[in-house]
Amino acid sequence: MVLSEAEGGCSTGEGGESIVNACVLGGFSESSETRDLLSSLLEIHGDIVAVEFATQRFLVIMNRYQEQPHLLDPHLEWMLNMILEIVRCEHSASSLVHLSFKFLYIICKVRGYKIFMQLLPHEVADVQPVLDLLSKQDPKDSETWETRYMLLLWLSMTCLIPFDLYRLDGDLESEGGKVREPTMDRILAIAKSYLLVSDTPRDAASVLVSKFMTRPDVKQKSLGGFLDWSLTTISQTDDQSMKDIMVLDGALQSLVNIQITLRSSFFLLCTAPAIMQCLEQKQLSESSQAMLRKLGVKLIQRLGLTFLKPRLAVWRYQRGSRSLAANLSMSQSNSVATAATPDAEVMEEDYDIPEEVETVIEHLLLGLKDKETIVRWSAAKGIGRVTGRLPKELADEVVASVLDCFSFQETDNAWHGGCLALAELGRRGLLLPSRLTDVVPLIVKSLSYDEKRGACSVGSNVRDAACYVCWSFARAYEPKELEPFVTQIASSLVITAVFDRNVNCRRAPSAAVCLSCVCQQGTFPHGIDILTAADYYAVGNLNHCYLSTSVYIASFPEYTKAMIDHLIEKKINHWDGVIRELSTKALHNLTPQAPDYMATTVLPQLLPPAVGFDLHGRHGAILACAEITHALYKLGLQTNRTVVDIISSECVDALKNIHQTVSLSKQANKNFISFIFSTVCCLIEKLSLSKLPFKNDPVISGWQWLIDDTIKSGVKDGNMDAVVSALSALCEEFYQAEPGRADAHMQDVLVSQYIEGLNSHQMFTRCGSALALGCLPGFMINSKLKQILEGLTQMCTVSQKEGTFTESRRDAVRAIAQVSVKVPVCAHGSPESALCSENIADLYGSLLNRMNDYTTDSRGDVGAWVREAAMTSLMQVTLLVAGTAPEILPPDLVKCMMCCLAQQAAEKIDRYRAHAGNVFLRLLHSTEPAVPHIPQQEELLSIFPAETTTSLNWNAPSQAFKYIAQLLALPQYQYHTLLGLTVSVGGITESTVHFSSLSLFDHLRGIQDKRATLTQFGDTLLRVFRDNLRNDRVSIAFLKMLNQMLANSCFEIFTTEENHPFCLDLLALCKEFRKTKDISKLRSCISVFCGLIQFQGDVRKKVLSQLLMLLCHSFPVIRKTTAGQMYEMLLTYDDVIDPEVLDDVMTLLSDTNWLSDLATVRTQRNQLCDWLGVPRPQAVTKVTRISVGR
Repeated sequence: MVLSEAEGGCSTGEGGESIVNACVLGGFSESSETRDLLSSLLEIHGDIVAVEFATQRFLVIMNRYQEQPHLLDPHLEWMLNMILEIVRCEHSASSLVHLSFKFLYIICKVRGYKIFMQLLPHEVADVQPVLDLLSKQDPKDSETWETRYMLLLWLSMTCLIPFDLYRLDGDLESEGGKVREPTMDRILAIAKSYLLVSDTPRDAASVLVSKFMTRPDVKQKSLGGFLDWSLTTISQTDDQSMKDIMVLDGALQSLVNIQITLRSSFFLLCTAPAIMQCLEQKQLSESSQAMLRKLGVKLIQRLGLTFLKPRLAVWRYQRGSRSLAANLSMSQSNSVATAATPDAEVMEEDYDIPEEVETVIEHLLLGLKDKETIVRWSAAKGIGRVTGRLPKELADEVVASVLDCFSFQETDNAWHGGCLALAELGRRGLLLPSRLTDVVPLIVKSLSYDEKRGACSVGSNVRDAACYVCWSFARAYEPKELEPFVTQIASSLVITAVFDRNVNCRRAPSAAVCLSCVCQQGTFPHGIDILTAADYYAVGNLNHCYLSTSVYIASFPEYTKAMIDHLIEKKINHWDGVIRELSTKALHNLTPQAPDYMATTVLPQLLPPAVGFDLHGRHGAILACAEITHALYKLGLQTNRTVVDIISSECVDALKNIHQTVSLSKQANKNFISFIFSTVCCLIEKLSLSKLPFKNDPVISGWQWLIDDTIKSGVKDGNMDAVVSALSALCEEFYQAEPGRADAHMQDVLVSQYIEGLNSHQMFTRCGSALALGCLPGFMINSKLKQILEGLTQMCTVSQKEGTFTESRRDAVRAIAQVSVKVPVCAHGSPESALCSENIADLYGSLLNRMNDYTTDSRGDVGAWVREAAMTSLMQVTLLVAGTAPEILPPDLVKCMMCCLAQQAAEKIDRYRAHAGNVFLRLLHSTEPAVPHIPQQEELLSIFPAETTTSLNWNAPSQAFKYIAQLLALPQYQYHTLLGLTVSVGGITESTVHFSSLSLFDHLRGIQDKRATLTQFGDTLLRVFRDNLRNDRVSIAFLKMLNQMLANSCFEIFTTEENHPFCLDLLALCKEFRKTKDISKLRSCISVFCGLIQFQGDVRKKVLSQLLMLLCHSFPVIRKTTAGQMYEMLLTYDDVIDPEVLDDVMTLLSDTNWLSDLATVRTQRNQLCDWLGVPRPQAVTKVTRISVGR
């Protein structure tokens, strides 16, 4: 095998390149392995497992060559001979024969039956053995269909022997007094029987019929009878049952193959009317089965060719010569299209066309409108074949009928079929240049065909087929014929290549059509440059096409206005919102190419739909107005002109009043889509950034009302970004009394309003108010900082305690950071206007508290959104303070922040672990500014060197935990790291549990010989357990982690000391869970109790006492689990009890039904207490107090 690497440039107009790696096989490299597999069939055919393995391996080898089957050609002969040698052996078992044919079918499937069947032996001596072997097969055996398939193909090759078949019947006419059936009749009977089966051999049977029926002797004797049988079969079946569908399929396939093989013969011409009549009565075009409709169209077109003489139309358009030598000798200047001579035209006039041809053409035209592509494609090829044999006038009528498919009353199926038919006609030279004036406008429409159906659209196949038409035209016509239409076609192709929503439709014109038009026509305007910028790979990215490639192509004046007009007419009102938004951004980028056209033509054209009734059109038009206006403002800056100087006053007034129409629409329709409000907010933002002269204008109040109303009503997260951006731009432009100083009245109103919104009962209002406070410019925050931070912090604190409004807490945390980075940092500043030593502790406290938000609901760990926002906010604020006034950062705050980040970097959710790790490394390695007071910074830098900032993949547990576990050796980080690892080791995700526990145990193995270090670790472990005893999120995971530690003997050094304090404290804490009703927690406790039995001293009796009490737990499943784990415990630690009673205890634990009632199991439990020397637990009698009334 040869591995080749092809490097292809992918120019994007900016010099970008991409490298494409392609793997191309250089030969059949597995020939030796294949030979060994085929040789082993004799030995393994009786072993089911070995056969399955060999078959799968052979499939893997062969399937590699599906796209390059020609590489097998030099090896097909020896593979075929090896398999046929097994088949021909008289001593081969039937299972071996079937297995051999299965391997033969695999080869045939990869190489293709038309090529492979030619290698099958087809001598006279092969006819009878193949026929006899095929007669022995069971057509209903679903396990051996490969055998029947290959035998039918083999038989079809043996039918090609150049001798009359009756000669093979010589001395075999009678045997044992019985008349033997002639060979011809036997083959015909087998073919008929297999045409009616429902599996793959039916296809091979149709091939057999095509080879067998075209023999001269068979055609003379049996062809008529077979056609009668086929027509009778077709007439007597329907397509309602699956069995009849398969019968119809086989009969139609056989007729089609016979028609293809015999082509135009006198016999077929005589039988064609009968076949035609049968098909018309059957009405296959109305069948629900696409394959039957396709076969019907295929058969009808072959019948049409039978009615017509096999000749090439002399009137057809020919580019060049059919001879390669003639083409090479013909100079470029003398290469002209050949035309029909007058004598030839007279000959065409004298040719009579049968009436049946009209019926054939009607059926083919109907097939062009079928709902399945395979039927339309077959009909299109039929149109091309039949039209090539018609006189010029009749052919022109066919073309006119094909053009009728391009009516807007027709469906997308008709448009697609029409494009396929035109491509076939053009490729065959049957579409004369005089028709191009009618055809090209239809093709241009097809290139932009897109019809909305429900929540999506149809038409991608039409656009793809239209590209195929352009490709065929470029190959069929001389450049001078297409020259009048080149600009029109080129613009449409470029627009499709850049702006089509479907990637296949973008690649069709860029990779095939443009290449043909550039290379074969040479008249494509700027073709090479465009093809380089919009090649096959460059158009794969939709954003890149709209925002980059389109700008480069629009720099050529031939395409600029056409691209802009297409976006305005087709894309800004598209049903897909992503396309609408990309279109408006593209218009922004294209504005510098045609600023006058945008200002005087496009912008006035967009204003009516911006206030229209079509929701999609309104959305796109408003965004387009906003983007174009902002682009014109940027251009005006270069020439010292304002946007008012560029666009007309009527447009300015219309833009100013768009929001009023939207407000009225919402009042009239309570269900008005909220994203239109956010769209108008985008308009407000762009108009504010464009510095339109609206200061102190009443429209500003209207804009502010709309923004506030949108914030209160609530929109999706993405749309809310547009709303707050509009608020920020509005404040920057219109709410400054003087540069850097806010309008006091508007400042008080907005800040008070949004702080009040933080206490709303609506979550969307809280989110919007928090984001609005965060987006306020610095001059609006001045003297209001303390009030804003207190409001955001209070909302976070209250809602976190209640476990509600998680999204609002996330947005509030983001807002805290956004507000903080917009104010100055000064150690002795005022807390009303700056970050200073007075408010820095409260700010960090608020953010650090959010790092402990583990709120969960039906969506899962939604508190992770808040933690992620808190980590980002801490990083932003810390870098700001460290770079401006690091002296106000207390060491304890920095320590708490780094420890919390370490905890989050050790937890189980990949995304948030990765975010925490990246923030941790960003702060650790920051040099400008350097973060002060990081605990044990030198040790951290040795664990996380500088290269880990780019090389460490925190999302991968296999990489992250081996670094995180090293923090356990640092006393400052040990507690929080262990707390994070607890939920990872005790989690449920297999990869996370595996790699986190592996890293933890590696650390513990490293400190086994360090008693003081292990003691310190044990104390930290107990502290984590004690602090989270009532926290199920941590406690259950802790018990699972502890069980793994005890099972891996991580505290073996403690087990040598009797009554070690670690064990006693651990047992006391675990006893707290004895009365819980949580099954998972109880099961984890049982495992821990069984692990604690390894410690020496009185603790063993206490552990056994706890286990024996659980044997009489009120939950039967807990009793059974306890008994099972105690049994395993005693097998592991056989020194726990007296060996004399060990067998009795084990027998009692295993034989007792612990799921039975408590009275029964309590007796058995008490017996265990006596044997183990543990006092029997005493039942506690509940005392019920009765209050006596007065």
